[in-house]
Amino acid sequence: MSNRFLYILLAALLLGSCSEYNRVEKSRDVNKKLAYADSLYSHKKYTQANALYEELIKVFQGTKNSPDLLFRYAYSYYYIGDYTSSAFYFKNFSDNYPNDPRSVESDYMQAYSYYEMSPRPELDQANTTKALDAMQEFVNEHPESDKVADADRIIDACHKKLEEKLFLSAQLYYNLEQYKAAGIYFNGLLRNYPDSDQGDFYKFMVIKSEYLYADNSIITKQTERFSLVVADYLDFADHYPKSKYLKEATKYYNQSQSTIKTIQNEQNKAGSGK
Repeated sequence: MSNRFLYILLAALLLGSCSEYNRVEKSRDVNKKLAYADSLYSHKKYTQANALYEELIKVFQGTKNSPDLLFRYAYSYYYIGDYTSSAFYFKNFSDNYPNDPRSVESDYMQAYSYYEMSPRPELDQANTTKALDAMQEFVNEHPESDKVADADRIIDACHKKLEEKLFLSAQLYYNLEQYKAAGIYFNGLLRNYPDSDQGDFYKFMVIKSEYLYADNSIITKQTERFSLVVADYLDFADHYPKSKYLKEATKYYNQSQSTIKTIQNEQNKAGSGK
């Protein structure tokens, strides 16, 4: 069989398929239209199936066909990559048919649709937060589901992405030499992710940021700000005695103490009139 003949055959099949779709689309027989939409769906022609389902949703609302139609409608959006709509319609299915055995799967797919929209860490993480909350709600409501292990994995992935997002913000402030803000953000990482394997690094960066902020402050503010470095170093040494950052952190601690002592000596001299 020649290539040209194959192209002609494929073109004929495509045209036949299109003309059949057009005929069904214009038909007033909604049952025929639903059967054809289901056939398209089963053959993974989700965009065409979705277009027919959209027309039929209201027609079959409240009938015995409605649950199957709505469930496939939600999945058709998922398969064509419209995750905003799939999340909406999976929720719609669970809300309308809470006793349907597929409602558990629908709850999971709503959360997973949000996860599919989760962007790179440097971008806005609103959908990551939605995915995290929805997956946690799924685990809480369906602890016996076989999807719990997958949900837990996604929850961990969301936490890591949100942690990385916060870290990128902290690092950006540090690189911009906005050391006060950097210290606040690194402290936020410690507060929000106390079990992170990067905890000692975050605490070290708090100390380093605070030290640089104090060192660049006016002299009347330095004692207070270097004292904060000292306090955070003692907390660091207590919690991370074997950290690879301890040696460098100790330098900031010693320098802070030395500067505080120098300032106090100068103040004492000034107070005594010497």
